[in-house]
Amino acid sequence: MPQLRLREPEGAKVCGECAAPLAEALTCPSCGTANPKGRKFCDSCGLPLAEPSAPDPRSYTPKHLTEKIATSRSALEGERKQVTVLFADVKGSMDLAEQVDPEEWHNIMDRCFAILSEGAHRFDGTLLSTMT
Repeated sequence: MPQLRLREPEGAKVCGECAAPLAEALTCPSCGTANPKGRKFCDSCGLPLAEPSAPDPRSYTPKHLTEKIATSRSALEGERKQVTVLFADVKGSMDLAEQVDPEEWHNIMDRCFAILSEGAHRFDGTLLSTMT
């Protein structure tokens, strides 16, 4: 007879049977339900869960800059140069994100990154985006 595996109580940090550390939960992008790490589908709505991943810089770097970097000998060998770094934090973004539709929020942030990208690309700069 198969053994029934009970879910750990909310907030538990270790397994109640073997004391193994429990993995962080994945939040469903559709319904917001917290799901155990390693799940492929949401426990609540059944939609696929995906681990967050960083976008490929080639997806948002203009083609002419990608080609310039690829053909530059110094880019391939390494080069010391002075750089300018811009850190941007959208103050109150989490509160605002909770008040609008997720797709609308995505569009707002996409536009924000597009504006920042235009300035960087104008001076042959590139972007590294991290979402925390």
